[in-house]
Amino acid sequence: MAAASNLLEQQLTAATQIIEQQLDAEIDRLENLDADDLESIRKERIEAMKKRAQKKQEWLAIGHGEYSELYDQKEFFDTSKKSENVVCHFYRDGFFRCKIMDKHLDILARKHVETRFCKINAEKAPFLTDRLRIKVLPTLCVLRNGKTRDYIVGFTDLGNTDEFPTEMLEWRLGRTEVLEYNGDLLNPPVAGKRPQQKMKVKKTIRGDSDDSDTDSD
Repeated sequence: MAAASNLLEQQLTAATQIIEQQLDAEIDRLENLDADDLESIRKERIEAMKKRAQKKQEWLAIGHGEYSELYDQKEFFDTSKKSENVVCHFYRDGFFRCKIMDKHLDILARKHVETRFCKINAEKAPFLTDRLRIKVLPTLCVLRNGKTRDYIVGFTDLGNTDEFPTEMLEWRLGRTEVLEYNGDLLNPPVAGKRPQQKMKVKKTIRGDSDDSDTDSD
């Protein structure tokens, strides 16, 4: 048992030394950069900034930067072809939790220009709703390169509470790689907090239109 422990300690020590050597080598390289190297790095960064700015203008031209509504299946498919990253909210008028989702998506659409945020009325797109097997509202359909990557159904993944912060939804979408997330993807932004559970009133997509909780069948 002691021999195994010593072997593990030796392996960890060796791995630490390798990492330190690599770090030292990188520091030495940076400290010994000459004027030509620095100028080359500066030009690369300027070029990257120009490309990013150009890409941003292209995104804005096809509807990024705002939370907009799609009115039929054709518009949905056109959007998924034009934009690499798409988050589409399937909603129904009168559903309270759909309105909550709208509020958060509007904020994220302005923050993450690299992603197209949109919504579509599930009742007005029955073929699409059936094809994507959407039975619970609100549902977010996450698409990347024209293919469905993930679904966020109701608020279960967002703390199971109506009061979830926008950062929680941003983190959940970041895990799908559909937007550029700079935080810790392994831990949600409200980790350790136990959200208050609310009574659920189940409803179908074509159910009553009163302001109740997650709408499912």
